[in-house]
Amino acid sequence: MPDYDYVIVGAGSAGCVLANRLSTDGDVLLLEAGEPDDEREMSVPLAYPELWGSSVDWVFETEAQPELDDRTLDVVQGKTIGGSSSINAQVYLRGHPADYDGWAAAGNDGWDHETVIERFERIEDGPGDPYGEGGPQHVAEQGDPHPLSSAFVDAAVETGLRRRECLNDGPPEGVGYTDVIQKGHERHSAADAFLKPVLDRPSLTAETGARVRRVVFDGDRATGVVYDQAGGTTRATVREEVILSAGAINSPRLLMLSGVGPADHLREYGIEVRADRPGVGRNLQDHPIVYLPSESETDDTHGDADSLVNLLKYLVLKRGPLTSNGLEAAGYWRSDGDLAAPDVQFVFAPAYLERGELVDGTNGFSIGTALVHPQSRGRVTLRSDDPDDDPAIDPQYLAEDDDLAALRAGVRKAREIADADPLATRRANRDDPHDRPEETIRSGTVSYAHFAGTCKMGDGEMAVVDDRLRVRGVEGLRVVDASVMPTIPRVNTHAPTTMVAEYASEFVTGDARSDLQ
Repeated sequence: MPDYDYVIVGAGSAGCVLANRLSTDGDVLLLEAGEPDDEREMSVPLAYPELWGSSVDWVFETEAQPELDDRTLDVVQGKTIGGSSSINAQVYLRGHPADYDGWAAAGNDGWDHETVIERFERIEDGPGDPYGEGGPQHVAEQGDPHPLSSAFVDAAVETGLRRRECLNDGPPEGVGYTDVIQKGHERHSAADAFLKPVLDRPSLTAETGARVRRVVFDGDRATGVVYDQAGGTTRATVREEVILSAGAINSPRLLMLSGVGPADHLREYGIEVRADRPGVGRNLQDHPIVYLPSESETDDTHGDADSLVNLLKYLVLKRGPLTSNGLEAAGYWRSDGDLAAPDVQFVFAPAYLERGELVDGTNGFSIGTALVHPQSRGRVTLRSDDPDDDPAIDPQYLAEDDDLAALRAGVRKAREIADADPLATRRANRDDPHDRPEETIRSGTVSYAHFAGTCKMGDGEMAVVDDRLRVRGVEGLRVVDASVMPTIPRVNTHAPTTMVAEYASEFVTGDARSDLQ
């Protein structure tokens, strides 16, 4: 029977960081349910939408959402080496100081902004200040942005947003181009940054197609996992810890299947209760986003990005629209001037998008309006005790009235930006197709795929992990991914998730050394 110091479940943004850091002085088994990240579309920055709904996506969907016309929404979650960092829009944003200071104020010692910023810098290799230098994660500026993206920035400035050269240089406020996880104008996923450079370490074993069914316990201590691979079932044991890095949907699901979760819910499916933790699966958060598209006069928007000319331009010169991450610029805005930090993010795509999907044959641009500090909370629950059954995912989008009010204000502001001359003069039709903001929100809002919070850290009955990310009520088990975030950061979640994993690696190795003393 294999025996490791650590078993890490999930090779996404967090799991790749942990595998890199923990395998320097420990034997690590990294288990990924998906396949290797060898799809060509993964390396081409603008090809990622073609991967959604494919074999490298878990292809989950939400429960019907009452506030969104009872629609079910796609839940995009990467199922491959690199996880969602292999199929996302590559935006690199650290977060607002209020995000992390809020975590610390809620009782999570050491998670304040001043402390976590050092962990960001340690993992980064960016284009000068404010980034770190020489870290594994390469961060780049936009390589060949579309002129419409510049027009969006100009239009946002005309409506009152402050122009920013870098949205990570200080709090993310105002408007500017987005920086991205790219290297040489190709995607630089967590797998590219953290995992592939160390795959030759004898201390690291990485397995794909390995679907973990449950965590194994001896009494209250996690001693390993059981997983399916190639038609067989294997048990791997650990000397130190099992670490769940399967994401905000799958990590709580695995905890519940292993007997850690709300006792009544587990008993409903005949699962033996190992630890009654009512917060497992609760506190689900996401950034709901609605896109406002406009047709444009120019015929060279991203609607024809995959033309033969553009493909050749990318393959030969690494130039053109295929170098784009799609969301080339972003802005931050307060729906209420009394707020301490922005609660709305605008993102700009030089493409005509409806519900986040490209409309073929239509040239245009779109402003996405995302609620990045939502008050609504949802949950992830089991449907049965069968690990092969998808969980029930109910984000409860806009369940709180304040969320609808903030998003409605954001949509009005997005319309104001689209009506400003730098963009309005580029629209094919000056008539406003979005004059009913609430109807637009209810019929058009989709998931931004930034799920977080379902195994939140902190104190109290609903906390799942402590501030060193150890699962409460058991031993030898940690959760390290976006699910531990007590409140979702106001930014795209890849960068914060890698920071969480970098910080967690210190906890894991520090606790292991303490056990030896």
